[in-house]
Amino acid sequence: MKKVMALGLIAVTAIALTGCTDSDASTPSAPTSGDLRKVRVAALPITETAALWGGIKAGIFAERGLQVEVVPAQGGAQAIPALMNGDIDFAIGQPFGPFRADLQNLGVVIIGNYASSYADGDDINAVVASAKSGIRRPADLAGKRVAVNSLGAAGDVTIMAAVEQDGGDPKKIKFVEVAFPDAPAQLAAGNIDAAWVPEPFVTQLKGRGDTLVVAPYQAVVPGLATLTTITTTARTDKDAKLVGDFSAAMRKTLEWARDPANQPAVRQAIKDNLQLPPPVAESVRLPAFGWDVDRASLQKLAELAQKYRVLDRQPDLDRLIRQQ
Repeated sequence: MKKVMALGLIAVTAIALTGCTDSDASTPSAPTSGDLRKVRVAALPITETAALWGGIKAGIFAERGLQVEVVPAQGGAQAIPALMNGDIDFAIGQPFGPFRADLQNLGVVIIGNYASSYADGDDINAVVASAKSGIRRPADLAGKRVAVNSLGAAGDVTIMAAVEQDGGDPKKIKFVEVAFPDAPAQLAAGNIDAAWVPEPFVTQLKGRGDTLVVAPYQAVVPGLATLTTITTTARTDKDAKLVGDFSAAMRKTLEWARDPANQPAVRQAIKDNLQLPPPVAESVRLPAFGWDVDRASLQKLAELAQKYRVLDRQPDLDRLIRQQ
C-alpha cells in the first residue's frame, strides 16, 4: 500500500492557513506599532495555537512591548532552519524537533512548554480501529496497518510502547503516514486498520461504529508534553531581554487560556484563524496549556524513542532545556 503523506505534524483539526498571520497591531487597546518590538513566531495552523492567537488579541504581548507575527509552519522541525537563519525568533512544535536538533548540537533550546496531554479522563488523541478489523486492545495492533500523521514522532513511539505494555510485539506494527483529516476515509476504504487521531475525529469515528483502542499518551506517559517553545542559545545569550519579555508574555497567555472565563475568547480565536465549522470550533477538545516544562515526561519520551530506535541516542536535556 502506498503511504499517504501527512499534511501536518500534530493534532490538527484545521485546514492549513495560507500566508495568514496575526499580530498585536490588531488590538485596539495596544500601544501603537511604533512602540512595539516585532517578533516572529512559527506555529502550526491548528486548534492548539488558539491560545497564542487569543493572547495576542487580548494584548498580553503588547503589555511586554512586543508585536507578534504568527508564521504558519508545518512543525517544529521545519522551523529550526528558520530559527538558525534568524528568519524567526521563536517556534512552537513537537519535542522531536528540538530532540533531533540537540543531537546535532545545533544550539536549539526549549525555553518553555506550551501544551500537554491530559493525565486522566478523555485525552486529546487516541487510536481508533475499523470495526471490521477485529482490533479491540493495543496488543491487537501488532501486524496491522496503523496510521500516524508523521513517522518517527510521539505518535508511533507511544503506540509501540502501549502495544508492548499490553503484551503485543511493537516491531510488527505497520505504520503509515496519513494526514489526520484523511484518516476516516482511509479507514472506511480498508487501506488502514487503525488510525491515531485527535478530536473531533475520535468522536466522529466512534459515532460511526469504529473502536477506540487506546489513548497512547495516557497509557504510556500521562500528561505528556506535546508542544514546546524553542529558540536558539545565541538568542538567549545575546538578547536576554527579548527572551525574558516573550517568555513572561507566553506564561501569562497560557494561564489566560486555561481560565474558564476566557474560553469564549479562545474559541473565537479558532473561528477567526481556522476554517472550521462553528460547532466544531465550539466543541473541539483543547490540550492542557502551561508554560512550565515537564522534564520527566520529555525524559521518558526520549528514552522510549531510543528504545524503539526512532532516535539513536538521547538528547542532552541539561543542555536542551532552558526554562524561562
